[in-house]
Amino acid sequence: MASAAEQLAANLNFGAFSKATELKKRIWFTLGALLVYRLGTYIPLPGINIEALQQAFQQQSQGILGMFNMFAGGAVERMAIFALGIMPYISASIIVQLMTAVVPRLEQLKKEGEQGRKVINQYTRYLTVLLAIVQSYGIAVGLEGSQSAIVADPGWFFRFTAVVTLTGGTMFLMWLGEQITARGIGNGISLIIFAGIVAGLPSAIAGTLELGRQGAVSTALILGVIVLAVVVIAFIVFMERAQRRLLIQYPKRQVGNRMFQGDSSHLPLKLNTSGVIPPIFASSLLLLPITIANFSAGQGPQWLTTVTALLGHGQPLYMVFYGGLIAFFTFFYTAVVFNPKDTAEQLKKHGGFIPGIRPGQRTAEYIDYVLTRITAVGAIYLVIVCLLPEFLIAQAALPFYFGGTSLLIVVSVTMDTVSQVQGHLLAHQYEGLVKKAKLRGRRR
Repeated sequence: MASAAEQLAANLNFGAFSKATELKKRIWFTLGALLVYRLGTYIPLPGINIEALQQAFQQQSQGILGMFNMFAGGAVERMAIFALGIMPYISASIIVQLMTAVVPRLEQLKKEGEQGRKVINQYTRYLTVLLAIVQSYGIAVGLEGSQSAIVADPGWFFRFTAVVTLTGGTMFLMWLGEQITARGIGNGISLIIFAGIVAGLPSAIAGTLELGRQGAVSTALILGVIVLAVVVIAFIVFMERAQRRLLIQYPKRQVGNRMFQGDSSHLPLKLNTSGVIPPIFASSLLLLPITIANFSAGQGPQWLTTVTALLGHGQPLYMVFYGGLIAFFTFFYTAVVFNPKDTAEQLKKHGGFIPGIRPGQRTAEYIDYVLTRITAVGAIYLVIVCLLPEFLIAQAALPFYFGGTSLLIVVSVTMDTVSQVQGHLLAHQYEGLVKKAKLRGRRR
């Protein structure tokens, strides 16, 4: 059964879209920001031999480096100024959120509301700079150590320019994502990753069809992957909309001489509260330690080469780590964004209660009980969606863009952005109704 908000959204008059000036400004700002991001993925790092880089990249395009390239919107294969993408910021967010659960100072800041959140965000930015510097220096050294003569003039000057350029690119993307969130439509960081994946879809489809034409991949396999992608998309939409609604009752109350009947509502608990965060976090953690390993294959220590091989895309160890990290971050991020104790206190404060459950601590325990079980189902759903297509694609050597992770990100971000657009349209229509009511009141 659709919620009241969904029913209202279904009856929206989208002819009002042309009158929603604020919404149109936000959409144009978002599109302009994403265009700037896409242009940056084509500006190469100074001192790079592009042809040698592309030849070296083709040899490793089916490994984790290929997945990194997908999240970076193709910037890695061109070694553009945005080659690091937004991943250092995501990695920093993971580390800060993990520390929030164990460091009392950060936990206290989290409870201070908006002001505490700003301080935590500042710490995340500082850590992003540090991670970006380490990763960009590793990339510079890896490029110099390649046997393909990718760097025209190796040395400390190239390393310095690479670190400054790549770190600056990441910080600019972080700022751009924050601007999209504040002044545009949707979550800026998610939209940047979304734009990178969608931009590579046409070439991925064309490359797959070319493999079929050459006979490298059977037509039946291509059709099977397409059917699987459609089924996965439908499954994602169904699961992302699924929720467990807890009945909330409010007692009768007396105001003056009038008695008001007790009201009832629902507390919606999403099956997947964490959204696309777990796959992105899991991918970033797998990408972080081996960002440059494939560039320096044969040049670095033997253990690094061994780890790179074991964590290759489609390898059993990679699948085990990827599935385990997705499950962990599903529970972890749900615990971060939803606190049963706070929810129970708010219900008690406003006189609400769950039938058959005492207000306060027992209500918090019951909400936690329900949330833990539906989160377990959500974690299984995410692992299945992200791993099942990966097994098939790894065997067939098809592009990553048909994988479950990319489909999950594209579908979820699209649904979130569309819901925000509907929310702005609803707000615009509501403002129009309020203005009409005021004019009628003045005429009377």
